[in-house]
Amino acid sequence: MKIQPLADRIVVSVLEAKEVTKGGIVLPDTAQEKPQEAEVMAIGKGKVSDEGKVIPPEVKVGDKILFGKYSGSEITIDGKEYLILKEDDILAIVK
Repeated sequence: MKIQPLADRIVVSVLEAKEVTKGGIVLPDTAQEKPQEAEVMAIGKGKVSDEGKVIPPEVKVGDKILFGKYSGSEITIDGKEYLILKEDDILAIVK
């Protein structure tokens, strides 16, 4: 993948939804919720402050993150689906 997001935008690969609950119940595709966990694939240079300084993103390539349910824009590159998010849409880094 060759893509360079601009400013505070981040390209992520959404992780697959779980098909089985912790209790062992198999969920059909129609009952699965939209996944909200992803892996960071590429990051922009960061947000520009009012003083003109670039504030680097807190995430780095390879981080696993949680994001808002309806966040971002879906794109397809080389047959793979990705999501472009603003850094503000990221809720947490999964450790």
